[in-house]
Amino acid sequence: MGPQRPKASRHRRAVRAALAGLLAAVLLLAACGTTQSSSSPSMTSPAPAAYTDISPAELAGMLEQKDFVLINTHVPYEGEIEQTDLFLPFDQAAASIDRLPADKAAKIVVYCRSDRMSRIAVDEWAKAGYTNLYNLDGGFEAWEAAGYPLLQLDGK
Repeated sequence: MGPQRPKASRHRRAVRAALAGLLAAVLLLAACGTTQSSSSPSMTSPAPAAYTDISPAELAGMLEQKDFVLINTHVPYEGEIEQTDLFLPFDQAAASIDRLPADKAAKIVVYCRSDRMSRIAVDEWAKAGYTNLYNLDGGFEAWEAAGYPLLQLDGK
């Protein structure tokens, strides 16, 4: 056995080794977390909305020169807004993607009775890559409250 080193020297080496390991871990974690380029937004900025809420008045104006697909997602049927193109149940939104326009940039407006179901559907379609989505804020309850007619086409 060689000469024993003083305990203080062994302690310093152990502390240095621990600090070096800690520094390596911090650098590794920092490198793993820096996937953004300097021109991209910071990690603290909110994610862009998956869809835009519109008011009944905005929808009424859009319907005057309709250039979008209007979808009712409410189940069961409780009425519809005139010019509705599709009825796709909110709880089958993922399974109904094949019924949406093939162009994922196509303008799509979604509604239900209160807007709870339509938000679920529109979130699902946003996840599927659709980028031009609108939700009727307050649903057809807000539509009727604003004085617009709700059609009842099932004999009610």
